[in-house]
Amino acid sequence: MSKSPTSSNPNKMKNTLLIFIRNPQLGKVKTRLARTLGDVEALRIYHILLEKTRTLALECEAERVLFYSDFVNEQDDWPAAFFQKEVQQKGDLGQRMESAFKLAFDSGTHKALIIGSDCPELNGAILQHAFDLLDSTDFVLGPVPDGGYYMLGMKDLEPTVFNNIAWSTESVRSKTIEKIQASGKTFALLPMLSDVDTEEDWRGLIFG
Repeated sequence: MSKSPTSSNPNKMKNTLLIFIRNPQLGKVKTRLARTLGDVEALRIYHILLEKTRTLALECEAERVLFYSDFVNEQDDWPAAFFQKEVQQKGDLGQRMESAFKLAFDSGTHKALIIGSDCPELNGAILQHAFDLLDSTDFVLGPVPDGGYYMLGMKDLEPTVFNNIAWSTESVRSKTIEKIQASGKTFALLPMLSDVDTEEDWRGLIFG
C-alpha cells in the first residue's frame, strides 16, 4: 500500500504517528534478548511489545502509519482501518526514518512523531504531549538511558538529523541534538523511559 494518509477534517492540524516494527518471525527479532533467552522466548516478548505499542498508538489522536521491516501483513493484529501499512525503505536507520517522515510531510502532515516497538513504558498521554509540544518547539526527543531515543518528533522535515549518525551507539541522542542546534532549530525533551534490548532490560520491567 502506498496511499497517503488523509485527514477527515481539512481545517484541523494534522498529526501523524509513524511506527517502525519488525515482522515478528522466529530468529529475526530481539536478537540481543535471544542470546540469553532463546529465539522462542524473544519472539514471545516481541509480541508483547507489539501489543503494547499498538495499544498506545490507538490512545493518541493522530493518523498512524505502520512501517514493517520486510513485508506488509494484511492479516495481522494491526487493523487497516486504523493503520496505513507500508514497508520501510532501504538503507540505514536514518535513511529509513527520513523516508518515513518525508511520506508524512508530503501528505500534508503538520506534526509527525516516529516511534519503534521497544519502549513498553511509553503511553498515549506522552505521545499526545509530544504533539502538543510541537506547537511551540521544532523538535521533540524521548530519551532512553543508553544514549538513544524512543521517539523523535518534528514539524518540518530536517534531513540533517539523520545523516552521519552512528546508530545503536550511546552518542545517537547527543549527535542528534547537535544537528538540531546547528540547524538553528529548537527542541524539547520528554521524560526518560527505558527500552527493551537485553534480558536485563526485560527483567527490570514488570511486563511479561
